[in-house]
Amino acid sequence: MIAKTFKGLEEVLAGELVALGANNVQLERRAVSFTGDKRLLYRANMCLRTASRVLVPIMSFKAKDADAVYEEVKKLDWSQYMTLQTGFQIDSTVYSDTFRHSRYVTYRVKDAIADWWNEREGKRPSVRLSDPDLCLNVHIANEQVTLSMDSSGESLHKRGYRVANTEAPINEALAAGMLLMAGWKGETDFYDPMCGSGTLLIEAALIAQNIAPGIFRKGFAFERWRDFDKDLFEDVYNDDSQEKPFTHKIYGSDAGFYAVQASLKNVKAAGQQRVIEVRQIRIQEIKRDSQEPALVMVNPPYGERLSQDKDVLRLYGDMGTAFKHQFTGSTAWVISSNEDALKSIGLKPSKRIKLMNGELECLFNQYELFAGERREFVKKRVQTGKTGSRRSYVGHKDVSRRN
Repeated sequence: MIAKTFKGLEEVLAGELVALGANNVQLERRAVSFTGDKRLLYRANMCLRTASRVLVPIMSFKAKDADAVYEEVKKLDWSQYMTLQTGFQIDSTVYSDTFRHSRYVTYRVKDAIADWWNEREGKRPSVRLSDPDLCLNVHIANEQVTLSMDSSGESLHKRGYRVANTEAPINEALAAGMLLMAGWKGETDFYDPMCGSGTLLIEAALIAQNIAPGIFRKGFAFERWRDFDKDLFEDVYNDDSQEKPFTHKIYGSDAGFYAVQASLKNVKAAGQQRVIEVRQIRIQEIKRDSQEPALVMVNPPYGERLSQDKDVLRLYGDMGTAFKHQFTGSTAWVISSNEDALKSIGLKPSKRIKLMNGELECLFNQYELFAGERREFVKKRVQTGKTGSRRSYVGHKDVSRRN
C-alpha cells in the first residue's frame, strides 16, 4: 500500500505507520509505502493524521507511451474490482519526459476499462466525476506505471469537523504533522494565541486523547469495494481502546471576532468543548495564570501583500514579547513563509524545519523560552544532558528511504 502525504511530512507519516503495525515501511516522494492486511488498510484510513489518501496498487508495468498504457490496463480482469453499474473516476500523476500530458493518460486508461467491458458485455460502465463508486489512481515515474485503487476517496485531511472557515486555514494534516514534530502528546497545556478557525487546537485535542481523526468522516471509498468487509470495518471503527484521558487544557485566542466564532463552531463539531477554551483577545493582552511549561504553536499571518508589511512585522514583534513575558519555561513553534517577519520575533530559533503550507515554502521554527541569558540556558542544558541531536520522527529500524 502507499500512503500519500504533503511535502515535509514523510518521516512523520512513516512513524505513524510503524505505530499502527505496518511492515516494510519505506519513504517515497510525498508518500510512504508499506505492507499490511485489510484491517491495517481500514485502520490506516481511520487513524493516520498526516496522510492525504491510502492507495492499493493493483498493477505495475513499464510503458513508453499512453497507447502502451492502454494495452496493459486492458489485460486486467476488471470484474474483480467493479461491475457494469460501477461509476468510476481516474486521477493521474505524471513525473516523466516521455509522458507529457496526464490528461491523455487518464483518457487512455478510461478507454481501456470501457473497451474491456464492451468486448465482454456489449456495454460500457460510466465515468462519474462526483461521488464515484471506484476511484483509480495512475502514477507514472519516467516509464514506470502504477495503477492503484484509492481506498480513501475524499482527501483524508478533510476530517469532517470543519463547519466554519477563516481566510487561509491551515491544512488539518499539516497541523497534525507540526504537532507530532513538536513532540506533542498531551503532557502539558497547549496554547495557540492566533487560532483562526481552530485547526491546531482541535488536532492537538485529538492527539492528546488519541482519538482517530477519521471518526468524523461520512465514509471512505473502500466501503464501496467488492471485497468490503462490513463487520471488520465496524470493529475497527468502534474500537476506542487506544483512547486516553487528557488532564491538561488547550487554550485558543484570536483578535478577530469572526475567527473566534469559527473556532467555537468547529470545536463543537469535533466534540472538544470540554478540553478547548477559546476567547477573543489580542496577543499583547494575554496574561497566563499558570507558570507551568506549555507548548505554544502559532500559524500567524504571513503578510504576502506589501501593504501588510509594517503591521505584520509589528505583530511578530508583539508575538515575541508575549513569548518572553508570558510563556517563560515553555516551548513555542511558529510556521511562516515570511523570514523577515520571523526575525522580528526577536528570538533565536533552536530548530528550523522546512515545510510547505499549500504552495508556500515555510519555515517551522522552534523557540526555547528560557529566562535570563541564552548562554546560561545552553550551559544548563549541557550540564543536564539535554543537548542531543534532532531525533528521528520515525525511530524504527524497518523504515528506509527508497532512491
